[in-house]
Amino acid sequence: MFKNNKKKLILSLSVIIVIFILDRISKLHILNLAEVENNVDIYINSYLNFHLIWNTGIGFGLFSSENNFYYNLISILIFIINVIIIIMILKTKDYRVLFLTMILGGSLGNFFDRIYYRAVPDFIDLHYTNFHWFIFNVADIFITIGIICLIIVEFILNNKQLNNETT
Repeated sequence: MFKNNKKKLILSLSVIIVIFILDRISKLHILNLAEVENNVDIYINSYLNFHLIWNTGIGFGLFSSENNFYYNLISILIFIINVIIIIMILKTKDYRVLFLTMILGGSLGNFFDRIYYRAVPDFIDLHYTNFHWFIFNVADIFITIGIICLIIVEFILNNKQLNNETT
């Protein structure tokens, strides 16, 4: 039993570290470009640009505020949520651990930026003609994928449980 927990812990830490490093590398590259060029506005193709903005809110710029009280409150809430996710990872015994570690890895990447820069650098700009999605970063991608996978798994598991109860 301890061997399985150790294996789960090593796998979880590995996923978190890889996501954190990928996020840091991408952000440092964009920030270095911004330092050299004074801004980042790179045209990739007709659907994707890199455009650096600083996000003081949560994912995709929601709840952005220049007010220190709200910024600190959101940061404390993010810290508490990260602790809850760590507890969930430790208690979860199936493949959902992977999805939780994806969320945690991305969240820790953004949390690091909140503490170090007092804002999160977002730079991936997806768009179609004049419709632009929220500008986001690599950490947001992993958070979103993890959440979507958890939602899908919960629907599938709940549907199976309902089917088993009715038969």
